[in-house]
Amino acid sequence: MSTTTLRLVLGDQLSFENPVLVNAEPQRDWVLLAEVAEEATYVPHNRHKIALIFSAMRHFADALRERGFKVIYRSFDEGVSSLRHAAEDALKTSKASALLVTAPGEYRLRTQIQAWESELGVPVYLQEDARFLASLDYFESWASGRKQLRMEYFYREMRRHYKLLLDEDGEPEGGKWNYDADNRKGWRAQTEVPERPAVAADTITREVIELVEREFPGNPGDLNEFRLAVTSSDAQSQFDWFCKHALTDFGSYQDALAEESPWMFHGLISMYLNIGLLEPLPVCRQVEIAWREGHCSLAAAEGFIRQVLGWREYVRGIYWHAMPDYALRNTFEARRALPAWFWTGDTDMRCLSRALRQSLDLGYAHHIQRLMVIGNFALLAGLDVEQVCEWYLAVYVDAFEWVELPNTLGMALHGDNGLMASKPYAASGKYIQRQGNHCSACRYDPKQTTGENACPYNSLYWHFIDRHQDYLTKNARMGLIIGGWKKRDAADREAIVAWGDRILATVLD
Repeated sequence: MSTTTLRLVLGDQLSFENPVLVNAEPQRDWVLLAEVAEEATYVPHNRHKIALIFSAMRHFADALRERGFKVIYRSFDEGVSSLRHAAEDALKTSKASALLVTAPGEYRLRTQIQAWESELGVPVYLQEDARFLASLDYFESWASGRKQLRMEYFYREMRRHYKLLLDEDGEPEGGKWNYDADNRKGWRAQTEVPERPAVAADTITREVIELVEREFPGNPGDLNEFRLAVTSSDAQSQFDWFCKHALTDFGSYQDALAEESPWMFHGLISMYLNIGLLEPLPVCRQVEIAWREGHCSLAAAEGFIRQVLGWREYVRGIYWHAMPDYALRNTFEARRALPAWFWTGDTDMRCLSRALRQSLDLGYAHHIQRLMVIGNFALLAGLDVEQVCEWYLAVYVDAFEWVELPNTLGMALHGDNGLMASKPYAASGKYIQRQGNHCSACRYDPKQTTGENACPYNSLYWHFIDRHQDYLTKNARMGLIIGGWKKRDAADREAIVAWGDRILATVLD
């Protein structure tokens, strides 16, 4: 374009690989970044998330200026209500004749921006976000004609396409595509968890933290514990530390639940990938190199790469494939109100309390805490799907709707009629006991199903099976469970369901 263009960079697009910046001309074009009320408040975002994005945006603006770009930056305390208003003002300042935007990751915002051209009176060009490894067209082509859209088969195609963890013949290293079965070890404090370094807050980050504490006093998030990287170089340093000190044990304990550490051996990079501080392919290649150089097991490397190359790309594809009606799905018609203690963590269920409080305070929980502790409870209890999804979107630092909605509605709540998951991820307290050491500090006994000391997950599990057995009977993977339930003594079934009713009436109060 020969005329001046205003290039809008969103808070989750903070990368020089962002398509709106790739061909920009610093001497001619202007770049807009804006901290706006609408985006910061549409759910009660965790304060760690707001602080991360605002600080990263300010640092990225400085990096743009260092490269000679003319930057228009609108901070939150200027009171800009929306991105459209920020763009309108910036067009006047820059005298640009067109607006260029990389397509947002959320359906809500993309729909808004698609209406801007008539509202702003200049051409608005939306470009696909090429920082993802599977374009939306690629995913649609893969999905076309398939009866089931299972991640495993998508993941294999992505491995082949990017030639990751393949041998000289193009076959998977070790002879298998998936080593998930090797990565399910429970936690009994049998390995020392390395102390993970925090990133020191600089002047910009300290100013942002003060702003967030002042402007968002009621949001979750203990900013005394803020420890996140806000630049690409610091995010890379954090990832380098993971590869050197934690990757070795990541595979074995990625499903483990621990009293000792919120971080365990996890990468803690999803938030950096999701806002542009790290790029997905380089981190996958770095982990592959670590394996080839003998620094971790093949199972650990494959498990990590599957999450980034497979799962992350897959859920984005599912989101755009199924929206907008996807957000309205609710397989089990789950309508029970989200308990108020989901916002405090004040429950006697030790595993759930720990996962909730960690999520609220730090904006972080690993995938098993999200899926098999919090999500599993929400599924078993029949908590309102929309309310649960909004809670997940609000609480986690890495949560953007494109990744949050399929993970929560599809995987955790099985609310999409099995589009993503071949069966509901429902489990009793025995699973949680097997995966960690929370139960030893809990007042409830995972070996009991009914009675005052019985783990609520147990009766709620069978209560869920009983009330949805017509649907579950049609699922081949649930046949043994349903058959076993029906063979139980009728009085036994009635007692368990009655105790489940009591739990729903008391624990959810």
